[in-house]
Amino acid sequence: MQTQFKTVQEIRGPLLIVELPEDAKVSYDELCEVQVPGEKNTRMGKVLESAKGRAVVQMFEATRGIQTTDTKVRFLGESQQIGVSEDMLGRIFDGSGRPIDGGAEIIPEKKIDINGAPINPASREFPNDFIQTGISTIDAMNTLVRGQKLPIFSGSGLPHNRLATQIARQASVKDGSDFAVVFGAMGVTFEEAKYFQKEFEKAGALENSVLFINTAADPVVERIATPRLALTTAEYLAFEKGMHVLVILTDLTNYCEALREVSAARKEIPGRRGYPGYLYTDLSTLYERAGRIKDTKGSVTQIPILTMPEDDKTHPIPDLTGYITEGQFVVDRSLHQKGIFPPIDVLGSLSRLWGAGVGEGKTREDHAGVKDQLFAAYARGKEVRELAVVLGEAALDDTDKAYLKFAEEYEDKFVRQGEYENRNIEDTLKIGWELLKILPKSELKRVKSEMVDKYML
Repeated sequence: MQTQFKTVQEIRGPLLIVELPEDAKVSYDELCEVQVPGEKNTRMGKVLESAKGRAVVQMFEATRGIQTTDTKVRFLGESQQIGVSEDMLGRIFDGSGRPIDGGAEIIPEKKIDINGAPINPASREFPNDFIQTGISTIDAMNTLVRGQKLPIFSGSGLPHNRLATQIARQASVKDGSDFAVVFGAMGVTFEEAKYFQKEFEKAGALENSVLFINTAADPVVERIATPRLALTTAEYLAFEKGMHVLVILTDLTNYCEALREVSAARKEIPGRRGYPGYLYTDLSTLYERAGRIKDTKGSVTQIPILTMPEDDKTHPIPDLTGYITEGQFVVDRSLHQKGIFPPIDVLGSLSRLWGAGVGEGKTREDHAGVKDQLFAAYARGKEVRELAVVLGEAALDDTDKAYLKFAEEYEDKFVRQGEYENRNIEDTLKIGWELLKILPKSELKRVKSEMVDKYML
């Protein structure tokens, strides 16, 4: 039963404070319609807080023009839902789930609450299958595994959007299973929104993708809903249609700023740097929706992208994200300044589940050894590079000079990769073995001798 009230007491930023009778039954996250005097169409909102005598309503649209007198609020008795269907593949939606690509309205197979349902830990299956992104620094060094959540830590002005679209275009699974990409953009500029749309269309990747785009001009509440719409769609495609779904969310920093804005409007006691004290809990409700379920064919894999303010890894957003997720890719400013793309810092990056996705039958038998040897050699090469700055190259012995050359070649041939260059894992490992030829054989201590004899031709 829908209930309507004309008792708006206060308008505070994006929020309405509505006085209620004590017997009124209004619940958290319930949708409502707001009828403003003189307007034909209603505006939508949702309940952020419900207590005896009042409800706090967050508006989906601007509160401009709303007045406390004669404004009617009708509570609908249901939370925000999205109508889902396989026909969503190849379509572009806004932050409320409405099509914005000029196509027809989606006829939903069913409607699902966007807040999702928690996965029973006992029914989770351990992530253990390789996802190929076509990017060497990810596939070889920090392997992405189905069902994993692995964020990208970037900074202002770095090419994380180009990296995100490259991953979305190229990502695939090797066993031929149905694969889809769900892309959620939050608080992006109009230019970035057009870029994402153009790149997906140009590469033909839109056919197996669903895009949700919320621009900086859209309401704050849509920014908070966008990742939940994307994840709900992904869960439907994965667990009901048996697809392996990669969810890319950008930019989580804009999402957290929206949470902070709403928290400030509610006059909540702020936590670190003004963010709400429940930021960790809120982020976990997004990240923990990645995974696999026993006896279910599909999977949901997440790559959230966030820009670290002032490149600060201790900032609350990357700090809390690191506690919840299984590692991170770090976009490096110094590599970007050298003109290297994608500028992923392999030494600062980590995939805690990489070992579950590599090996014979998944990638190749020599993958783990090559990865460890490349990692160790590059770390040593960077140390030698710093030493050469102080002492000069003339003071280095032959082994150190080999490591110095290796570090330069590694960045130029392995890390550097064209934006449209899609390398399979065999090509990546072949480049790795070519680079290892720079070093004396006696230095190859992390690869088995039989692998050296087999692959280092």
